[in-house]
Amino acid sequence: MTHDATATGPLIKAWIPFRKALGFATLRTQRDYKRACALIGMLVDEIGENEEHPLADLLDYLSNLVMAYEDEHANIPDAEPREILRFLMEQNGFKQSDLADCAPQGRISDILNGRREISKDLAKALAAKFNLSPALFI
Repeated sequence: MTHDATATGPLIKAWIPFRKALGFATLRTQRDYKRACALIGMLVDEIGENEEHPLADLLDYLSNLVMAYEDEHANIPDAEPREILRFLMEQNGFKQSDLADCAPQGRISDILNGRREISKDLAKALAAKFNLSPALFI
């Protein structure tokens, strides 16, 4: 198969500034991972629940990169967000009161007992607390 440079020319012109704006192309290091998580947090703030937002696909793209990185580098169980929260609390020796900087104890209790879902704002706060991607909690 021959390579037609004219077919990929527009991709190269778009890719180079895109990669430069992100600061990475793929997640190879912990630094890349942290930057991607920070961008996800900013995008969650910007996009909210609007799946039609022009940056929604970028959020999906970054979330997939982060999940692939975590699959390779982190020992996090494949489970419901509340179970991931429970696991992380156990691994870190946290009680519900230790998450008071993220949410009131009653809200954490409701989440752990399945009476409430983790909001995007709380996912972002938990991600910062545990130094993980907000995507794990959504």
